[in-house]
Amino acid sequence: MGHRLSKIVTRTGDAGTTGLGDGSRVAKDSARIAAIGEVDELNSTIGLLLTESLPAPIVACLTTAQHDLFDLGGELSVPGYEAVTDAHVARLEEAVEAFNADLEPLKEFILPGGTRAAALAHVARTVCRRAEREALVAAGAHEVNPLAVVYLNRLSDLLFILARAANAAEGQAEPLWRPGSSS
Repeated sequence: MGHRLSKIVTRTGDAGTTGLGDGSRVAKDSARIAAIGEVDELNSTIGLLLTESLPAPIVACLTTAQHDLFDLGGELSVPGYEAVTDAHVARLEEAVEAFNADLEPLKEFILPGGTRAAALAHVARTVCRRAEREALVAAGAHEVNPLAVVYLNRLSDLLFILARAANAAEGQAEPLWRPGSSS
């Protein structure tokens, strides 16, 4: 693969526009660019989570998700291009089932936290939900692959389960929500 980003400072965005993968230019505050930015932030948040000590299956799952998110960002940056498929969504659903199978059934709501890795997985989950909302906004304004939104929805489910799995791997009890405990 060639050197695609040999020149980083181009000054082409100084007037508030940015280039899409098809060569067209759009406003930096467009719905499409907002969605791309949220997907990028999600990928970076997962990268931060991956700096933690995690079981190898979780690392593999998150690394695959990072590659998928890069594909999804590329998809959002090229109008009409579709990279996310039913197979991507199915892989996430299988991962949710596999990781959830070893966890105790939830009987109460849990708070984000426990181990640092679990807390970071919860942060990634909330960033994923924001990316999903921005992808929905982009889909209302532009042609966006509907599976992009579905993928983000399933990924947020997976991140919730991975937070629980990270706590379980460390023998950390999950912090339970106690209604009214703040009064």
